[in-house]
Amino acid sequence: MTSTLSRRAGTMTDPAPPRTPRRVAFSQKLSRWDVKVSPYLFISPFFLLFALTGLFPLLYTAVVSVHEWNLLGGQGDFVGLQNYVDVLGQATFWKSLRNTFSIFLLSSVPQVVAAIVLAALLDQNLRSATFWRMGVLLPYVVAPVAVSMIFGRLFADQYGLVNSLLTGIGLDPIAWHASPLASHVAIATMVNFRWTGYNALIFLAAMQAVPRELYEAAIIDGAGRIRQFFSVTVPQIRATVIFVVITSTIGGLQIFDEPRMFDAQGLGGADRQWMTTVLYLYDVAWGNQKNFGRAAAIAWLLFLLILLIGLVNFALTRRIADDGGRGRSARRRALRRRGVVPVPDGEPRPTRPSAVASAALPPARTAGASDTDPDAGPATSDPERSAS
Repeated sequence: MTSTLSRRAGTMTDPAPPRTPRRVAFSQKLSRWDVKVSPYLFISPFFLLFALTGLFPLLYTAVVSVHEWNLLGGQGDFVGLQNYVDVLGQATFWKSLRNTFSIFLLSSVPQVVAAIVLAALLDQNLRSATFWRMGVLLPYVVAPVAVSMIFGRLFADQYGLVNSLLTGIGLDPIAWHASPLASHVAIATMVNFRWTGYNALIFLAAMQAVPRELYEAAIIDGAGRIRQFFSVTVPQIRATVIFVVITSTIGGLQIFDEPRMFDAQGLGGADRQWMTTVLYLYDVAWGNQKNFGRAAAIAWLLFLLILLIGLVNFALTRRIADDGGRGRSARRRALRRRGVVPVPDGEPRPTRPSAVASAALPPARTAGASDTDPDAGPATSDPERSAS
C-alpha cells in the first residue's frame, strides 16, 4: 500500500510533457491582418488624393519660390529668398492685401449676421418649409462667373440698374468701377448673394439640434422671441458660428472669381483698386511678368497669412468654447433646480424646490396669525405660546 501511494505521489509531481505548438492556419493569419490593416486601407484614398492634389503641389510651389522660374525660360538659378524680398518690395502687393481684407470684412461680417437671422426665420413653423429652405440655396448653385456677370451689369457706372434707381430718387450715381470703397461694396454684395443661403442652412441644422426644453424654460421665465434668440439660440450654436467664421475667413482671403469678372479687363481696375492677392498672383504668373518664382512666393505668403489667422481663430475658439462650456453647465444646473431638466442618476438632488412645487406650497404662518385661521401654516416658535 505504501508503494502504491508513493507511485501515485510521484505521478502527481511529475511535470506534464511539453505541448507542441499548434500551427496557425493561413486563414487565421489573414483574418488578423484584415482586422489590423483594413481600417488604414479604408481611409487611404483620402490621404492618397490629398498627397497628390494638395501636399505635392504645396511642396513643389515652395521649390519654385526659391528659384528664378520663368514661363518661357523654365527653371533658372537658385535665388533663395530673393523672390520674397521682391514681392514684399512691390506696392501692388500691399495694395492687394488691403483690398483683400476690405472685401473680406464687407462680405463675411454681414454674411454671417444675415445667415443667422435667415436661419432663425426658417426655424419657425412655416408653411412649405422645405420649399423655403431649398430656395435659399439656389444662389449657391449658380456659377460664380454668371453671378459676377449679372452683378457687373447691375453695378455698371452708366447704364447699371442700381445707378438708375439712385437717379430716379434724386441721388447722384456712384462710380462703382472707379471708387475703391464702392467697388469693394459691389464685389462683397456678389459674395454675400452667393454664400448667405449656404451658411444659413448650416446654422439651421445647428438650431434644430438645440434642446427644446431650453426654449420651454425661457418661456416660463417670460422671455420673448428676441430674448430667446440671444440667450438660448446664439449661445447653443456658438461652435457652428466659429466654424462658419473660420471657413469664411479662408474663402474670403482666397477670393478670385468675383473681382476677376467685375470688369472686361479682369485686372482689378485701372488703378488696381479692387485687385485681390490671388488676382495679383494670377497677374504675376500669367500677365506681363510671367514670373512663376514670384507667383509661388506670393502663394506661400498668402498661405502663411491664412495659417496665422487660423491659429488666432483656433485660440479664440478654445477660449470661447471653455467659456461656453462653463455657461452651459451653469444654465443646466439652473434648469435642474427649476425641475425642467431631470437630474441624472448618481448626482445629488437639488435642495431648492422646483417652481411648480414652490407655487403649490401654502404661505408661511406669521407670528400674529390666529389659531383658528384655516389658511394659517404650522405654528412658529413663539416663546410665550410655548410656555402656555
